[in-house]
Amino acid sequence: MSEAKVAKDRSNFTSREFGMTDKDFKAISEKSHELTGIQLSDHKKEMVYSRVSRLIRTLKFPDFKTYLAFLDQGDPDHLSDFVNAITTNLTSFFRESHHFEFLKSTIIPELKKANFNSRKIRIWSAGCSTGEEPYSLAITLRESFNDTNWNCKILATDLDSNVINTGKDGIYENSRFEGIDKKYKKWFLRDRASKDGRVRVKPSLQDLITFKRLNLLGDWPMKGPFDVIFCRNVVIYFNKETQRKLFDRYADMLTPNGYLFIGHSESLHRVSDRFESLGKTIYRKTH
Repeated sequence: MSEAKVAKDRSNFTSREFGMTDKDFKAISEKSHELTGIQLSDHKKEMVYSRVSRLIRTLKFPDFKTYLAFLDQGDPDHLSDFVNAITTNLTSFFRESHHFEFLKSTIIPELKKANFNSRKIRIWSAGCSTGEEPYSLAITLRESFNDTNWNCKILATDLDSNVINTGKDGIYENSRFEGIDKKYKKWFLRDRASKDGRVRVKPSLQDLITFKRLNLLGDWPMKGPFDVIFCRNVVIYFNKETQRKLFDRYADMLTPNGYLFIGHSESLHRVSDRFESLGKTIYRKTH
């Protein structure tokens, strides 16, 4: 079979095991947007088919149409499974390391002066995935504060309940641990219960973090304010209007002159005028 024929067969989703029509994909996209705010473009079809077909196979449904009708019944557990399948969770310890360097060299010294009386620092990791980002934040805080009288807390939230549970456990495959700088490896322990060389974060890091499931487009039960918000590689899935509303809410949740970190492929240009750019996708609230 020619490469062109193989490519054509692969792009024909109706001829696969469960058969996904354009109407099915549109319905999945609409359900995804309804539940998460994430918009699925056509180039996500392969990803959608791969992930949702696993759910269909597990439930022993014959096709996408039957599965979508089942989702419309509104069972919260199966809707949660759908959300977990659709959301993408790609992360690593100290990803975009310049953000953590800026936090340590610039922001934390500022906060030590500004918050000297309250001795409180609050950071939010919005879209924390499996926890590598908030644990990287926790390491940065632990490395910066020898004075245990400071009250430092990190809120870590994500839409996907599975990754939240992974973050709470704080146990990772050894391959996720090998890439970090040697100076930070003191914050990890070998997991004695594991036979495959997994590592766990030290309890002193876990003590700083509260993991919670949260839909960013829903209600926010926390009061804030936060000194720093990390929301990296999250808004790329939202349309511009949703982004405007979200960044406006972030600004409201930040302290005066608070900091916002976004992903390397994201920008606030023509999205929000409440922040000034400091370069390298680091922003400071202006009003």
